[in-house]
Amino acid sequence: MAAPDGIDTGEGWRLFASVALVIAGIMRIFDSLYAFRAKVTLPDGIFGSNLKVYGWWYLFVGILLLFAAYGVLQRAQWARWVGVIAGGIMAISAVWWMPYYPVWSLTYVGIGFAIVYALIAHGGHGEVAE
Repeated sequence: MAAPDGIDTGEGWRLFASVALVIAGIMRIFDSLYAFRAKVTLPDGIFGSNLKVYGWWYLFVGILLLFAAYGVLQRAQWARWVGVIAGGIMAISAVWWMPYYPVWSLTYVGIGFAIVYALIAHGGHGEVAE
């Protein structure tokens, strides 16, 4: 949405970040459900071979992403920075699945970087300088 005098307030980027955080949070929660139900072991896993450990980690990340999305929609500065950290965690944690699901992991990494960019560059209060 453009402010008076054609100054862009970054509203579209904030909305993108919120929607992306919601979608990524839901996807991480689905990942955790899969990890809890799977009867597979990871021989070279960072957190060990038990997928339930990954399930708890991804459940935590998913819930964090959902809370950050809500806060970003409310324009809360704490949520902006939680969203930046959550987007970074999302991108970093996706790298751990790279050997097993490379396309899925790269998608998470790309979304994480886009969220971080949106919130750092356009996640302010939206006040227009006089």
